[in-house]
Parts: sequence; C-alpha cells; structure tokens
Amino acid sequence: MAEAHQAVGFQFTVRPDGVDLKLSQEVIKNIYLSGVTAWKKRAIQFKNGVLAGVYPASPSSWLIVVIAMMSSLYIHVDPSLGMINAIKENLPCRDYMSVQTRAVLSAILFATGLWLFLIYLLRYTLKALLSYHGWIFESHGKMSSSTKVWLSLVKMFSGRRPLLYSFQASLPRLPVPSVDDTIHRYLESVRPLLDSEQYNQMELLANEFKASMATQLQRYLILKSWWATNYVSDWWEEYIYLRGRTPIMVNSNFYIMDLLYVTPTHRQAARAGNVVHAMLQYRRKLERGEHAPLRALGTVPMCSTQMERIFNTTRIPGIETDIVQHLTDRKHLVVYHKGRFFHVWLYTGGRHLLPSELETQFQRILNDTSEPQPGELKLAALTAGNRVPWARTRIKYFSQGVNKVSLDAIESAAFFLALDDEPQGYDPAKTNSLDSYAKSLLHGKCYDRWFDKSFTLISYPNGKMGVNVEHSWADAPIVGHMWEYVAATDCFHLGYTEEGHCKGDVNKGLPYPTRLQWQIPKECQDVTEASYLSAKQIADDVDFHGYLFNEFGKGLIKKCRTSPDAFIQLALQLAQFRDQGVFCLTYESSMTRMFRDGRTETVRSCTSEAVEFVRAMEDASATNAQRLALFRKAADKHQNMYRLAMTGSGIDRHLFCLYIVSKYLGVDSPFLKKVLSEPWKLSTSQTPQQQLNLVDINKFPKYVSAGGGFGPVADDGYGVSYIIVGENLITFHISSKFSSPDTDSFRFGQNIRKAMTDIQALFKTENDKKTVENAKHVPLENGKKHI
Repeated sequence: MAEAHQAVGFQFTVRPDGVDLKLSQEVIKNIYLSGVTAWKKRAIQFKNGVLAGVYPASPSSWLIVVIAMMSSLYIHVDPSLGMINAIKENLPCRDYMSVQTRAVLSAILFATGLWLFLIYLLRYTLKALLSYHGWIFESHGKMSSSTKVWLSLVKMFSGRRPLLYSFQASLPRLPVPSVDDTIHRYLESVRPLLDSEQYNQMELLANEFKASMATQLQRYLILKSWWATNYVSDWWEEYIYLRGRTPIMVNSNFYIMDLLYVTPTHRQAARAGNVVHAMLQYRRKLERGEHAPLRALGTVPMCSTQMERIFNTTRIPGIETDIVQHLTDRKHLVVYHKGRFFHVWLYTGGRHLLPSELETQFQRILNDTSEPQPGELKLAALTAGNRVPWARTRIKYFSQGVNKVSLDAIESAAFFLALDDEPQGYDPAKTNSLDSYAKSLLHGKCYDRWFDKSFTLISYPNGKMGVNVEHSWADAPIVGHMWEYVAATDCFHLGYTEEGHCKGDVNKGLPYPTRLQWQIPKECQDVTEASYLSAKQIADDVDFHGYLFNEFGKGLIKKCRTSPDAFIQLALQLAQFRDQGVFCLTYESSMTRMFRDGRTETVRSCTSEAVEFVRAMEDASATNAQRLALFRKAADKHQNMYRLAMTGSGIDRHLFCLYIVSKYLGVDSPFLKKVLSEPWKLSTSQTPQQQLNLVDINKFPKYVSAGGGFGPVADDGYGVSYIIVGENLITFHISSKFSSPDTDSFRFGQNIRKAMTDIQALFKTENDKKTVENAKHVPLENGKKHI
C-alpha cells in the first residue's frame, strides 16, 4: 500500500560493495519540523516559566532596577548604603578586573538582589491580602469600604496580564482550624439528626477526644501545614481515592454531557475531529501556561494546580494503593471502536493534525471491518472491576512483550477516545433520553471506556459527545473548564462545511491508524470476564433520572433576594423528607481553591434551621409568612456554612486529617472513628457553568450544556448533581440503586420539582401581599385611596 511506503523512513540494501542507503525526504523533513517545533515549545515554556516565576514583577523591571543602580555610580549617590562597595571589595577574582568593571558588576549584583527582594515582598504582601476573607461574608450586592480598599490593593499588587500559574506562589496556605471550633461545628451539624440520648453520647465522645489526644494530633497537623503546601490534598487523594480497592466505575468516576440543544454536525468522525483538535489547542495553551487564571470577583485568584494533570495522565492499579502517572508531551491517542484498540498520531510535520486530518483518521477506524483479537473486546473491563485483580493481572500478563507495548500506548496516550456505535443525547421527544445518555457516559457497556485514564472522550454516531472522568487527579470544575473551551472552539471557531465535514483540505497521505496487538491467554480472559460481570452488576443497579427544571431559574431566585444554591439545597432537604420521611446527613461539595493546592470541603446542608423550615412546610397550621421567615433563616445559615467551608473553616477535612494522624501514631479514637463511618445518604454537588464566558448564552441560549453527574454514594441514598444554566434553567442528575427498596430516582426527581415550586410559591405570596399593600397607598383621581 502507498501509505505503508510513506511510513517507512529509510530503506537499505546490502551489496557486495557495501550498503546502499536510501532516505525518505518526506520523513527527514517531518523529523526536522518536529525538532523545530519541540525547540519552539521549550523556548515558549521557558519564557512563560520565567514570567510566572517573577510575577507580579516582570523581567523588564529587573532592567529598570539595574539602570537605576548604574545611574547612581555616575551621580555619586549610593542608594545601597554602602552595600555596593562591600560587594565590590569581596568579589572573587577582583584583582583581574578594572575598578570600573568591579563597580558595574557590583551594582548589577546588588540590583538583582534588590529586585528579587522586591518580588518576594510583593508576593508576601499579596499573600497577606489574599488571606483576608471578610469580603466573602458580606451580603450579596453590598460591599463595605474596607473591602473596597482591600479589593483595590489586591488589584494593584496583582500585576497585569497574569499567566495560568502566575499567582501560585502568592496563594495562602489552607489554615488548620482549632479543634474546639471544628468539634463545635460538628456537634451543631449532627444535632438535628440525633435524638437526645444519641446526641449526649456523641457529645461525650467529643469531649473525651478533646481531653485526651486532640492536642497531640493537632500539633502534628499544624506541623504538616507549615511544611506542606496543603495539609489536606495529598492525604485526600491517597486515602479517599487511590487506596480504594472497589471499582472506580460508578463509585468514583463522573461524567460531563455535551451541548443540550445543539449538535454542530451529525457526522461522528467530523465532530470527533473538531473536538480532539480543540482539546489539543487547549493542551498547548495549558502546557505553555497561557490560560488566564480563574479569579473570583474578577480579582481573587484560584489555584490552578489540578489543571496540570488533565492530559497525559493515567491511574495505575496497585495491590494496596494506586498511583497517578503523569507524563509530558504525549503525541498520540488511543481509540476504541467495536472491540478494537487503535493507535493514532496527533502530530505530523511538527504540528497538530488539522480537524480534517483527524476526521480522516477517525473515519478510517469507523470503516475498518477487522475483528477483535482474542480477549481484546472486553479488555477495558479490567479497569471497571475491583482494583486488586486488575493490579495482579497487569503485573502477570502485561509486564512484557506485545501486551506491555500496547498497554504502555494506552497509559501514555494524551487521552482515550471511544467511538460508540449507539446514538445518545437529549431528545425532548423521548422520555428517558437523558437517563440513557447519562448511563452511557457513566459506565457504558463496562468494557468500552478506559476508566483509568484521566478522561475518556466519548463520541456517538449522531454527533453527540461526552466525557467520563477519573476522579482522583482533579474535581469537576477543572474538566468543566476544558469542556467549555472545547465546546466554544468547536462551534464558534472551527466550524463545519455545509455537508457537516471538518473545514480544511483532506490529507489522504497520512499513515493509517495502527491496531494495538495483544496476546491474551485464557487465564487473563477469565479475569477480564469476572471483572466485566462485577462491573455489569454495578452498572445495572444504577437507577438514574435526569430532567430539566425550566419553571424558573437563577434569575427569579435572585429577585427573591436569596442565594440560588441555598434555595436548591433547601428544596433538596424538603424533597428528601417527603421522599424518606426522615432527615439524613447531607454532603454538598464546596471548593477551597482560594488556597494553594486546594480541592474541596464538605458543607453539611442538613442544619437545624433547614429542619425547622421543612417541618413548617409540612405543618398545615403554619402560615406562609412563618415558613418564609424560617426559609430566610435557613438560607442565611447555609450561606454562612458554605462560606466557612470555602475559607478553610469546614468540618470534615480537618477531622479526616486528624484521623489519618491518629492512624500513623497507632492510637484509636472512638470519636473520629464514629465521625468517619457516618453514611452520606444524600450527596449533592453543583457543577459550575460559564467559567470562561466564551459564549454569551443570552445571545446564544441554545449553546448550553446539561452539565454532569455521578453515581450514588450510599446503597440506600441519592446522588444529586445540579447545574444552574443561565437565568431560566436548572438541570438535575439524580442517581440511586435499584437494589434499594427505599429509593427511586424518578420519584425523588418529582419531589425536587414539587419542592422547588412550593418554595417559590412562598415568595409569590409575599410579592402579591406587597403589591396589594402598595396599592392601598396609591391615590385616586378624586383624592381618595384604594381600600
């Protein structure tokens, strides 16, 4: 085949008079261009590394300081207070330099030292400013004079045009709360869930813990907070994610959906081509650190550490614990289609493949009619099952030969692409289309996703896309950031032809994608089948329900002068009580990325105030005015809890770390053991939208995503992900288990819908009363007033 000849870089023939060597000019040209591109990339990364390293100063500011110091030599003014002369007298090899050379070199050295001192002064000043969190506790829309001054100072010290990692060295460390404060907040959080006897017992355990080992454990934790950049994140990644031996499919991984109403093209290969190319553009900017850092209020920077591992990352199974393997500069992709694995190069001639070229490659895979090799079809099920069998199988059957080469290709790929053969996506005409779409993204067939990759990109025959994400390396907002960039680039920058193909010329001279080769013995196939059956049992047990709540959205909630998140959380508490008849421990995820290497903290949404409000809603004798007053009280409490969690004063991460320290020291705490064993029967999370604001959704309201979701956390509980989309839409992703007789995801969805409208009705009643009250004071033409 012509493609095979083009893939050969050289040919040689052995003759009696020597060796005849023939080089391919095309390949030599590609090698040269690849080298040039690699050096350009290194140069840009070095430049941006320097810019981020000296931020908020700039390299040009060094020159200004040097010039200022050099000028002092000629005007006979010594701003160094004698330090330049001291440096001049102690220079090595000064006997071989002229007086003027020594003076100039001493001035440059002093200027450089002064410049570095000023950089550290600016950084620590900015770090001190960013340690202030009073602004977050102020009422929405109101800003005190002190906060305005603080905000101006932060802007002044933040510099101009920061790169992605410019603020990393200026971010404060996550503070360690006091044990007394944490225990007080914990006892307050469980009070509405326990009867008097249970609460007294828990209070006794807490007091015993404070009186015995709490001080010792806290000292070790404070020591770690001084030494490490974050006292929580490394332990959280290791003990919550990597040491888990149960399947990560459904139990840990989560998913993100495509655009809700728009499908840019219905050609599977074309859509995949544009999306993969957009991801490569995102990765290039990420590697160069050229993305703008996320900033609250447009000013307060967020930590960007998690973004480093979006690409080229794989979770590697181990017997006792997994590890996260992150590589650099991966230039290939592995594609799964109908039980076959394909290796696809992402570069040619030192550049990314164009969208049209990627479309060609993916179409070639779709057109390939070859059969899977023995054991290849369900091989990825190993990543869906229990971790220990997968770790042992990997060591025994994938440590050498073609299996090792092929597995290395998957684990070292930029990411994993699955070309599915069944269409998915939201269809208003189909009742359960969102449910089927979510289950496909969450677990698929249990063998058509490589669940260990940082993310698996999933492409459907109707042009829809989606992502399945491994959770240990990062949280949902990180992948959401990438997905927003990709969707905007795909639809508004790359685009498609009228026939739905990618724009650009078709390059048919590219080498064909190559099949990965496997030699899977019967014993390994048996392990794969066992992992598949275990994973399928988990997948079949997932009861999922997704729906769009469009009766009202963030716009109307804000007009009610309340937080949309607090509104939804209280609606969830009301729905939970109506569904189960009892209150339960509720988990809401909050981010701590205002601190260096911050990830998440838990907001315990089931507060005493929330319980009082829910009981009032179910009490027929309560008036709407009483219910509304209790709602506002509960919403304020929730907002305060959320703000405390964001600013490092949460409950659960501190207690979790104290527990880890106790295990290292070999001491047993009944209190910590009890706290860490409590089940979260209602686990909730809000997926952020519009992190980048690349698309004006007021102008393009159809270009919105349905967000994403996750599997149920408890066997008899619910997992709820909600996404506030624009001003008038909220999407809900609800999961539970069919095996639980007490849960039903569809029923819970109906309860949420009813709870949302019931709470909104309270405000409607209040507004109607205000309208009538105002009308009483409107004068008529004859001078009388309305009665």
